Amino acid sequence: MSRAGKYPIEIKNGVSVEVTDSAVMVKGPKGELKVSLETKNAGLVDIKVENGHVVVTPKNAEDKVSRAMWGTMTRNIKTAVKGVSEGFSKAMYMNGVGYKASVKGNVFTLVVGFSHDVVMNIPSGLTVTMDTPTEFTISGIDKNLLGQFADKVHKIRKADPYKGKGIFYKDEYIRRKEGKKK
Repeated sequence: MSRAGKYPIEIKNGVSVEVTDSAVMVKGPKGELKVSLETKNAGLVDIKVENGHVVVTPKNAEDKVSRAMWGTMTRNIKTAVKGVSEGFSKAMYMNGVGYKASVKGNVFTLVVGFSHDVVMNIPSGLTVTMDTPTEFTISGIDKNLLGQFADKVHKIRKADPYKGKGIFYKDEYIRRKEGKKK
């Protein structure tokens, strides 16, 4: 039985939730998100808005896939509600000689020890703010898009456990390794 699906999702002040046949539309002060119900297994759950809460129930409680989608859809809708009301952010930093980053408009430029600068377009719906030349914060309302973009930036120069260089998440811990001995 789903532990995530058992609890109804509270709709916060300023947030409205509308359920259609193909999607759940969540509107709030920070923007609007759509949770799609058009996936293969999304039709295995019923979604209702009642008394300031969103209630997700499985159509068949005995079916394993239906119970799995119950928890998944509950978490997806809960994430959308939190995103349009509060938003999400990922803090990152770089460590290395000459490493720096800059933002101009919709273009994010990284200088991370390659022979060329790494230029990335920031997806619409996300913002990148520079705290220092080596520290930046990626923020937005869509947690999925935010995580994908942060991972894409992180993979440009993964953390090196021997030298301590690379692009890190603020809460990431890299266990340093000792080099070879002669």
